[in-house]
Amino acid sequence: MATKNKSVPFDVGKLPKGNTEWFKHDRFGMFIHWGLYSQAARHEWVMNNENIPVEEYERRYFKRFDPDLYDPEIWAAAAANAGMKYFVITSKHHEGFCLWDSKHTDYKATNTAARRDLIKPMVQAFRSQGIRAGLYYSLIDWHHPHFVLDSQIGPYRGLSDAERAAKNKGRRMDLYAEYMRKQVTELLTQYGDIDVLWFDFSYPAADATQAGDFTQGKGRLAWESEKLYKLVRKLRPDIIVDDRLDLPGAWDIKTPEQCQPREWVTFEGQKVTWEACQTFSGSWGYHRDESSWRSVDELVRTLIDCVSKGGNLLMNVGPTGRGEFDARALDRLQGIGTWMKRHSRSIYGCTAAPADIPTPEHCRLTWNPQTKRLYVHIFAWPFSYLHLDNLADKVEYIQLLNDASEIRPMGGWHAKQILNKANTLSLNLPAQKPDVAVPVLELFMK
Repeated sequence: MATKNKSVPFDVGKLPKGNTEWFKHDRFGMFIHWGLYSQAARHEWVMNNENIPVEEYERRYFKRFDPDLYDPEIWAAAAANAGMKYFVITSKHHEGFCLWDSKHTDYKATNTAARRDLIKPMVQAFRSQGIRAGLYYSLIDWHHPHFVLDSQIGPYRGLSDAERAAKNKGRRMDLYAEYMRKQVTELLTQYGDIDVLWFDFSYPAADATQAGDFTQGKGRLAWESEKLYKLVRKLRPDIIVDDRLDLPGAWDIKTPEQCQPREWVTFEGQKVTWEACQTFSGSWGYHRDESSWRSVDELVRTLIDCVSKGGNLLMNVGPTGRGEFDARALDRLQGIGTWMKRHSRSIYGCTAAPADIPTPEHCRLTWNPQTKRLYVHIFAWPFSYLHLDNLADKVEYIQLLNDASEIRPMGGWHAKQILNKANTLSLNLPAQKPDVAVPVLELFMK
């Protein structure tokens, strides 16, 4: 039977908020989706997409999970080389399989051929590269015996009401919610200072009057989000929590998924701390046959675009069932790293430019308020000149960031032909676009 609860007022204002200062400085992180679905190699939602029953899913993938090539030092080095400053690993995805040695389930890595906790060495490896650690934890669990089956998602969503009721007999969401709190306690007490906790996700019933009927969807009542959030704040007061608990105010960051915001993300009219989470292709988990991989240039532009709008980018890698980043992922990471090696000053510590500085056509602006430097990212290299409105007499020096070569103002006969505004700064650019994914001008402001 579906457990039904009544909503009670929750004053989140009495609890601490996460520390987002480092987050807003670092700007770029790695998401890692890894689990039994990596062996299916055709989407992390394969259990849902193909309606695979729990017993069949276990038979195919659980005992055969053997990441014999797993070397977290290699993963961490690839992330560091790409310029990523934090990472988030799926400790448990919707399939319910746990990458750590949880005392509250047998459905975990230590009971597979892996025979070890896979989270601990990963956290250690990334920290050794100066990368902060975050953990993703699925609120959904299609494997757990007390997770109430519903009509919205999961391998049993297509059952008739009668069939679903029969399978739900004896299931109690309150016991599942208690299970989650026990597991979150393990995750936040066994691996040192975890910086990010990424819950995923809520899907409340469309009809608010059915909020307590967990066969129609699940939100804060199903997860007992108030208790869960209070526990997190008690164990790690400064941790950053995402916005998927279906609990108003109980979040530190907004997390638009697989889309690019058109402007600084707001909530109730106020600008908020935000992070776009995206994939190299379409699937989050390893997908052998996917051919829609994005180019390095486009990925670099996406990172820049996020920072130009005051946000972060969490870019995903789906390791293989044997525990490797495949060649396509490594190629993208290396390409991003090549650009970041010469241009990270325009990303770290930067945010949107002041509102009184217009963005030139086919460009993005970022601004470092500490160094007082403005960065012009040129997405389409123009013919000879670039015009910057409202910046005349405000700039002391300009250079290309990739090689520190000086860029000089436009002058003489050419300048007289252009009817510029009095406050426009016009620049002479090289005839040839620099050999980088996105050229960047660094402006030292007066």
